[in-house]
Amino acid sequence: MVAPETMSLAGGCEVLAPAKVNLSLHLSGRRPDGYHLLDSLVAFADYGDRLAVRLSDADGLTLSGPFAAGLTTDCGNIVLRALDAFRQVSGWRGHLRIDLEKNLPHPAGLGGGSADAAALLRLLRQAFPDALPGADDWRVLALSLGADVPVCLEGRSMRMRGIGEKLSPVFLPALPGLLVNPGVALATAAVFAAVGPVEDKTTSSCPARFATMAECLAWLAGAGNDLQEAACRLRPEVAEVLDLLNGLEGVSLARMSGSGASCFALFRDAAAAAAGEEALSRRRPDWWCRAVTLGGDE
Repeated sequence: MVAPETMSLAGGCEVLAPAKVNLSLHLSGRRPDGYHLLDSLVAFADYGDRLAVRLSDADGLTLSGPFAAGLTTDCGNIVLRALDAFRQVSGWRGHLRIDLEKNLPHPAGLGGGSADAAALLRLLRQAFPDALPGADDWRVLALSLGADVPVCLEGRSMRMRGIGEKLSPVFLPALPGLLVNPGVALATAAVFAAVGPVEDKTTSSCPARFATMAECLAWLAGAGNDLQEAACRLRPEVAEVLDLLNGLEGVSLARMSGSGASCFALFRDAAAAAAGEEALSRRRPDWWCRAVTLGGDE
């Protein structure tokens, strides 16, 4: 049972749930239960949803922000499921009032609900450092909520393998980028189905540290996203996003994140990324665009 005196949320806390970006994503096989095995280099942006949490007499979730529409505030929401899962493993019986500001489109391949659930778990881990025996136990709890939740719980650049449970830190330099979502739905299951059979294979190694942006870009140039081609077939809008990103001044790399439909571009510097956001927003005001910094782990 978690001791109530360890709770540090009484005065309220706020945390960022940063956008998750798959800089690369390779399929390395498929388990007998149907889950695909992945090998992905994941980075996080300096922009995302925001959670504000405070103690309450009963659980509650309120939504705000530009992408709040269409989300549920009942027990089906992954944030409340994360709270309930924590209570089950910790023995804590308190309640929280959670205000979630949705700044990221969803579903979009940017973490979304997984990032929100992980942000709540990070707050709970800070408030109850002894609630679980160790870091692996927090990851098991996170994985029970979804494949992307463990890496979002770490909240820093990682090589993610298996179904999301095998994580290795990667040190990335600050990468000026632009996130773009064309506002179309693209179901993850449909993308994986469109890929077709996946043979077991060994993926290339990933350095644990990239000293410079040039070194990181050179490695990424030889990587890719195994889901991108299938996603473009299902949603030509993804291919349109990539074409327009590749045409922006100062772009070094453009690729889809996760299973889409969001894409990202990396730029030579922050000024070029900001100019890219302005140019693309003028051309496609119906798209969501945001200049960000990815990585920057040192």
